Amino acid sequence: MKSLLNLAVLFFLLSFSSALKFELLAQPGHSAKNERCIRNFVTKDTLVVVTAIVSGSRGDGMMVNMHIKDAVGNDYGRPKDVAGEKRMAFTSLADTAFDVCFENTLVGRSHLQNPSRHVELDIDIGADARDWSAIQASEKLKPVETELRRIEESVNEIVQELEYLRIREQKLRDTNESTNERVKWFALGTMGMLVGLGAWQVVYLRAYFRCSGTLPTRYAPTGIAAEERGVEGFARHMSVKYGICVEGDVETASSTRTLVW
Repeated sequence: MKSLLNLAVLFFLLSFSSALKFELLAQPGHSAKNERCIRNFVTKDTLVVVTAIVSGSRGDGMMVNMHIKDAVGNDYGRPKDVAGEKRMAFTSLADTAFDVCFENTLVGRSHLQNPSRHVELDIDIGADARDWSAIQASEKLKPVETELRRIEESVNEIVQELEYLRIREQKLRDTNESTNERVKWFALGTMGMLVGLGAWQVVYLRAYFRCSGTLPTRYAPTGIAAEERGVEGFARHMSVKYGICVEGDVETASSTRTLVW
């Protein structure tokens, strides 16, 4: 049972260690649209080894250029006129995705109808990118010890990636909670403002209709209300004169009605 499990794990790892193969058609002129890019994610300070095997030879009318970059703007290399095997190693500068781009440009006449280059790409990251044969020779390790070291490095990488995912999930959760809190207070403030505006409109319209005579009010003859309240000279009141609400002192004209407060 244990041997079957080991074989399953071995086949699982071999399925991910196979290289990517594709055909790269030649295009006239240089353009970013003609690039074919392969993207992969890597954490910060991780060793990455990119191995590309390009068919053809230099001077056959085609020129394959490579470009390795990441999503935050770091540039890790621009090999020109790649033919045969090309190996590049770099250490990532940020927790981000990086792209390995290829471009096949026509630089002369070709007797082929659809000129193209065959590309075989292999990307090793972290523990897989290290040269374990050199480590075994330098440290004089047994094959079993070397394999255990490689598995230990792989497990450490998995733990680091899980920790990175946990921290990222925590940041996203904090952002979500903060956004919900802001939306809640914004909604409460909007509701309060609408309620206040509605109350002000009710009070204003009620006062306006009472002033215009649409709503019933109590009136007294001009000058009587002010005299009964003992106001000397002036009285604060609202009068409806010729259909316009004005505020002033007591009038005695027969065409004016004084609102008793």
